Formats: sequence, C-alpha cells, structure tokens
Amino acid sequence: MDTIYAAVVGILIAIFIFGLKTGVGCGFSSIRKRDVLILATGYFVISVILGSLVGLVDESYLEGIAGLGMTLHVLIALILIAVGIYTQKKWICGHDVSKKTFLVISVPCPVCLTALFVSCMLLASSLEISGWKVGVIVGIVFFLSVVSSTWVFRSMKKSPEDLGTAMMFLGIFYLMGAMIVPAYIKAKQLNISTIEGGGLDIVPLVVISLFILGGFAFNHMRGQ
Repeated sequence: MDTIYAAVVGILIAIFIFGLKTGVGCGFSSIRKRDVLILATGYFVISVILGSLVGLVDESYLEGIAGLGMTLHVLIALILIAVGIYTQKKWICGHDVSKKTFLVISVPCPVCLTALFVSCMLLASSLEISGWKVGVIVGIVFFLSVVSSTWVFRSMKKSPEDLGTAMMFLGIFYLMGAMIVPAYIKAKQLNISTIEGGGLDIVPLVVISLFILGGFAFNHMRGQ
C-alpha cells in the first residue's frame, strides 16, 4: 500500500512540475489574468476528457504515438528555439509579441497530451477508480500548477525577453533529450561501452556543442 501511495504522489508531483512549463509562458508574457485562468481551465477540461478515455483507447495507438515521440520532441524543440529568438528580437526592437508567442510554450502539444493521458492511465490503475475521477484529480493538480507558477513567475518582474530565453533553453533541453534518450536505449540494448569498444561516443560531444552554440547565440543576441 505504501508503494502505491508513493507512486501516486510521484505521478502527481510530476504533473505539477509539467505544469510549470505552461506557468513559465504565462508568467513571463504580458497576457491578462483572465487568459491565464481560461488556459488553466482548458487544461482541467482536457484532463477530465483524457481521463474519461482511459480504458476506451487501444494501447496500440499509444505505441504509435510513442514511436513518434522523439520526432515530436525535435520538432517542438526547433519551434521553441525559433520562436524564442523571434520573441527576443521583437522585444529588443520595441515590439511585445509575447501575447501570441507564449502559446508555443503554454498551449497543449502532442507530447503534453500524451503525458497527461499516460498519467491518467497510471493513476487509474494505481487507485483503481474510474477514469473521469482520475481526470478530475489530474486536472486540479495541473490547474493549481499553472495558476501558482504563473503568480510566482510574474512576481519576478520578468520581461518578454526572458520568455524568449526560457523558450530557447527549453528547446535545447528537448533537443538534448531527443538525442540522448535513443542513444542511451541503444547502448543498453547492445550492451556496448566506449571503454570496452575503444570508440569515441559522439553524444557527449553533441551535447557540449549544443551548450556552446546556445551560449554563443544567447550572448550574441544580448549584445545587440
């Protein structure tokens, strides 16, 4: 029983942390409080709908989505980086486009929806309650995460320029995940280590290069 409770708490904490991404977009942008509540309520409704679908959706569909997971990560990462640069450039030129560009980081994306649905499935199997009730629980946690994190980030008095920085950082994070996770899985499957094989693992080099390029791009935009 303790294991079940620990798993439930862990899943709910993960959902709360996942909601911080939306909070960053809302907190660093110049949208109104009413829009934040509308977006948070939208996530609540989506969670209830996804929870209601638990048990009705064939798991083969999830496997198909999982197969596209890394591709979606790369696509979302590139969009976040591009929109982040655009948001910063416009702000430096005196134009606030955060009311539109925040949507890229805050609105539900395929990765977000899949994570919510999987969370509902795990909670439903752990708590052994109906799907829609699980959806309500997930929705409440996500709603509270969005509203509270938005309030915290807004209290920091950040500008849309910081929103652009957050987008680029998250985009690089997504890009790293899309490269490191498959490489790690493949290494585990093949049971190959760079020390035994005498080869050079390219993944660390790619990660370091991304950090260097990201830092250079960020400093370059700061200086303009």
